[in-house]
Amino acid sequence: MAAYPITAYALCNALGDDARAVIGSLEHGSCGLGRRGFACDVETVWGAIVDLAKLSGSLQPFDTRQARIVVAALGPITESVGRACRRWGSSRVAVVLGSSTGGIGATEAAWAESIATGKWPAWFDLQRHHAMAASLEVVRACVPIRGPGWVVSTACSSSAKAFASAQRLLDADVADAVLVGGVDSLCELTIRGFAALEVTARGPCRPFAAARDGISLGEGGAFALLERHGDAATRLLAVGESCDAYHMSSPEPEGAGAMAAIESALAAAGLVSAQIDFVNAHATGTKVGDAAEAKAIAKVIGSSTPVVATKGFMGHLLGAAGATEVLLCVAALERGWLPASLGADPLDPTLGIAVSTERRSIDAATALSTSFAFGGSNAAVIVGVAP
Repeated sequence: MAAYPITAYALCNALGDDARAVIGSLEHGSCGLGRRGFACDVETVWGAIVDLAKLSGSLQPFDTRQARIVVAALGPITESVGRACRRWGSSRVAVVLGSSTGGIGATEAAWAESIATGKWPAWFDLQRHHAMAASLEVVRACVPIRGPGWVVSTACSSSAKAFASAQRLLDADVADAVLVGGVDSLCELTIRGFAALEVTARGPCRPFAAARDGISLGEGGAFALLERHGDAATRLLAVGESCDAYHMSSPEPEGAGAMAAIESALAAAGLVSAQIDFVNAHATGTKVGDAAEAKAIAKVIGSSTPVVATKGFMGHLLGAAGATEVLLCVAALERGWLPASLGADPLDPTLGIAVSTERRSIDAATALSTSFAFGGSNAAVIVGVAP
């Protein structure tokens, strides 16, 4: 695969409303998990964005929690995206997003109203409020992208796999720039669904910890602008994908699918495992998931390479998790430090990998981000500093 510069990026989640705030919270070890910003009676905590402005004007018909996160996350880089559209031509700029929940929250509210009144509310529009494509329409209303666009929905690997689609669009000369990322919003369906699977943590999740007891869910948005060439500190090097189809909701316990995705990414990037300087692990905080991923990392990358888990800060962002964690790798490469793996200490001694429990300086050129999803849909993304 060809390497493409990441000329702009943006983040928005429970840690902050832009990349600067999110990275600042990581630097200071601030946890965004709690029971504020969203309402649900399940005994767990979540990472909610507390202040989301209502949409107005031409965007008002799309106004949902999901659409508000799209606008909030995209805002800081609209000028960069507009510049890319002028540089390459709007029809040569594409957009690929990952999402899992989409507008389910709005549909939940409409369903509750229909039960109470006997009819669907007049305000509810299936295509503008529920459909995954609504996020694309909101993006196109904010920036003048007129090239191809779609949404990848493969649960927790969605926005990591969106990077693979973006790279293929550039490789195939279908586009000269791609806005790639992921957006997901909290809703009762996912919180109750994971609770039904008995994998939600009561307090903040503790990935790789000996006492880990499950997932904390979150919401957020992450966007990266990839261009055929341009000035940038970091580049997308490669994406590896696999689908082991081991089980609908549990990972293959020996990490076979995870290993296949990581090995595929290394091969596509033309790298060997020793050239990976650190790993931002998927690490949700479940007993089985963390153990399987640790086996894969130890076997393919090695037991001494630094590993960081960031979901203890903001929760599992589902369809936005992959893109968010890729961009946290980018931030670490640019700034020369890894955040702590919040909540991981004391570590599970059986894992056999080098999990960083405290913030540390690092001289790194290449990073790996892993994303693993229901049904064994796996992705591994490699980013590196520009030469």
